[in-house]
Amino acid sequence: MQLTINGKNHEVDVDPETPLLWVLRDEVGLTGTKFGCGIAMCGACTVHVNGQPRRSCSLPVKLVDGDITTIEGIGTPDAMNAVQEAWVENQVAQCGFCQSGQIMTAAALLSMNPEPSDDDIDRAMSGNICRCGTYPRIRAAVHAAAAKMRGA
Repeated sequence: MQLTINGKNHEVDVDPETPLLWVLRDEVGLTGTKFGCGIAMCGACTVHVNGQPRRSCSLPVKLVDGDITTIEGIGTPDAMNAVQEAWVENQVAQCGFCQSGQIMTAAALLSMNPEPSDDDIDRAMSGNICRCGTYPRIRAAVHAAAAKMRGA
């Protein structure tokens, strides 16, 4: 099976029912995407498929049709993207477990809505659970990333 992940082609030999999360982690070696609940409820496993946030823990690889972007693919080794920078500047991470999924969801939101309101952010991020409860920092970081991306 051929997958395009973070702009690179990967040939994987897996059962087509295998969740994308395990293909990314175990077959391709991209471990930034985390396993949280396994039932698509917590958001830790969020990746982008054709720019749309998807829960990789419950997405069979056979249903993936398009380019996959993981947390490793949104910045570069030399530079974080605006959302990652805002996460650091707003000291969002505590335990850090949910952060890759949170960042991927925020990046998808900002690609569709460059000037989100608090309600827009809360709605978009509501499916991502943070065990540490840094929700006010997450919202602040999304606003900060939006401002960076607009050049404000």
